[in-house]
Amino acid sequence: MKKRATTLLTIILLAVWSGFSTMAQTHKADDIIGTWLNQEATGKIELFKEKDKYFGKVVWLKEPNDKVTGKPRTDIENPEAKLKSDPLVGMVNMKNFTFDGKEEWSGGTIYDPKNGKTYKCYIRFEAPNKLKVRGFIGVSILGRNTFWTKTTPPQK
Repeated sequence: MKKRATTLLTIILLAVWSGFSTMAQTHKADDIIGTWLNQEATGKIELFKEKDKYFGKVVWLKEPNDKVTGKPRTDIENPEAKLKSDPLVGMVNMKNFTFDGKEEWSGGTIYDPKNGKTYKCYIRFEAPNKLKVRGFIGVSILGRNTFWTKTTPPQK
C-alpha cells in the first residue's frame, strides 16, 4: 500500500513538473518585434531589429503637439542642448538589445523623454501580448517595471 502511494505521488509530481516545464516558454528572438502601447496608454513604441540588435522608436503619442505652441512635442528634457528640438515622434529611445536565446532581451538602454535620463534596461514577456520592460540604474534591483501591450501600428 505504501509503495503504491509513493508510486502514485511520483506520477503526480512528474505530471505537474512536465506541465510547468511546458508552460515555461522559450521565445524566438524576433517575438518582440511590433508595436507596443505603453502602460499609461500615452505612447506607442515600435520595436524593430537592425542587424543582430533590437531597438525601439516612438511612433505615436496621445498628445503629439505641445499644448502652448501647437507644434510637435520635442525632447525638451534632453541634457544635450542640440537635441532639445528633436521631435519625440520618430525618436529611437531604446537601443542595442540582444536576445539571450530563451526569454530576455538585455544589454540595451531606454531613454525616458519625461526626465531626459537614460537607463539600462531588459525586456521579458509577462504574457503572450504583454511585455515587462525594466529600466534601472546599475543593477536591476534599483529600477522600475512598466508593462506594454501589443497593439496596432498607428494609422498614417
